[in-house]
Amino acid sequence: MAKTKKQPRPKAETPKGFRDYFGAEVSERAEMLQKIAAVYHRYGFDALESSAVETVEALGKFLPDVDRPNEGVFAWQEADEDGRGDWLALRYDLTAPLARVYAQHRNDLPTPYRRFAMGPVWRNEKPGPGRFRQFYQCDADTVGTASMAADAEICAMLADTLEEVGIPRRDYLIRVNNRKVLNGVLESMGLADDAERSAAVMRTIDKFDKVGETGVRELLGKGRLDASGAYIDGVGLSQAQVEPVVKFLTSGKRLANVGGYGVQRVQGEIGSEVSPTNYAPFKNEELSKAVLTGTLAELRRIVESSSEGLQGVAELEQIADLLAAQGYGPDRIIIDPSVVRGLGYYTGPVFEAELTFDILDEKGRKRQFGSVAGGGRYDDLVKRFTGQAVPATGISIGVDRLLAALREKGRIGPAATGPVVVTVMDRDRMADYQAMVGELRQAGIRAEVYLGNPRNFGNQLKYADKRNSPVAIIEGGDEKEKGIVQIKDLILGAKIAENATLEEWKERPSQFEVPRDQMVAKVREILDGQGG
Repeated sequence: MAKTKKQPRPKAETPKGFRDYFGAEVSERAEMLQKIAAVYHRYGFDALESSAVETVEALGKFLPDVDRPNEGVFAWQEADEDGRGDWLALRYDLTAPLARVYAQHRNDLPTPYRRFAMGPVWRNEKPGPGRFRQFYQCDADTVGTASMAADAEICAMLADTLEEVGIPRRDYLIRVNNRKVLNGVLESMGLADDAERSAAVMRTIDKFDKVGETGVRELLGKGRLDASGAYIDGVGLSQAQVEPVVKFLTSGKRLANVGGYGVQRVQGEIGSEVSPTNYAPFKNEELSKAVLTGTLAELRRIVESSSEGLQGVAELEQIADLLAAQGYGPDRIIIDPSVVRGLGYYTGPVFEAELTFDILDEKGRKRQFGSVAGGGRYDDLVKRFTGQAVPATGISIGVDRLLAALREKGRIGPAATGPVVVTVMDRDRMADYQAMVGELRQAGIRAEVYLGNPRNFGNQLKYADKRNSPVAIIEGGDEKEKGIVQIKDLILGAKIAENATLEEWKERPSQFEVPRDQMVAKVREILDGQGG
């Protein structure tokens, strides 16, 4: 008789592009999201939790490839008798589900509808270092108003949010542009009806951060050599066509402040090429207002033959005035025509929040931390469902990137403190130990009883150390008879073991003997002394 073949054991490993999150990381994220939610709530936004699964039809054109619904998203087809079941997919972002929710429930929702949402999204893309297939997003959107006050409010709220979670002023900058202005530029170039070359121009503009003004000129023209020496073909525009794009991106080599104070390029002082992060705030309010006026005037000249372009400039001016009225200055929000990310998606104002402090890359070189949030106006999304135009605007924060920034700035402290551990000296007295831990919990102190094998006391302390516990409580038979407990300050003990001499160790005991009825008070005293 043939032997039954043993089934191989499954490998205990996460799928490629996914990872597990443990205690401190989960707590840090939850704490940050709670702070963000408090700001959103203060601005009058309501929470929305929508399904993680949507129909591919609902996700629609926002999929990377609608002809192959399993490309770019995690999708599957529901089984039915004739094999024509619906295609379903895990949500790719939080915006497309919002469009479906609003279209489905619009008769029951207020207009405008202000909502925020937080949660994981999934993308079936090639993973890489720091690039995962599941990650958190945190969005806030206003649906149902075309007023620029909604866009200005989103920018102000984003600034308040970054400060609330621990990013100080001067360490971040929110930059504002408008897709309509770029459409006006394309129109002035004679490309309004040339979708292919317009898309190529947009892709080139998106590289402005990396290649600068000279690189953009070359890529819009005949082409250029990249860093590896390979030649990249250009779009093939004439010099006359290239000029409006460069003027649009540099706008007189100035960035205008939307809060009424202004930001000026420092090219004149140091002779460097214009780049989106090369700026210095004006201290003179009157001068900065003149810069803002001049920048908007220059944009008007660039798109003077385009009614759509002029409308975009007018919208930027409106946003500037509204933010100035609320006191948002150049240390927080600026108008920057070089903001181009997402211009293929948005229909009006576009926002991007960048962190401006330096970090070291993997090769030890200094670089700016970069973008942590982006958004803008998308007036066509709900129309797919209703056939009627429904204006909308919003912002999305990259939760994992913002957490990484907070760690970089030291805004997230060392590993979170674990629970107080009540050790077990006699397993027959488990009820006594449970009574102790119950008293601590009633007092609002995080605590647990050691539930492993109590035979080796050293293992119990090792467990407490691995849990990053601040305190261990010990009550053996002798302590029980005397009506006392031993309380061990594990944090102080570790510090003394690292640095103290024998004499100092004797003078600074890290273990205390207290009456049983004073246990909770002494633990509280130790935790307060530790900052816990």
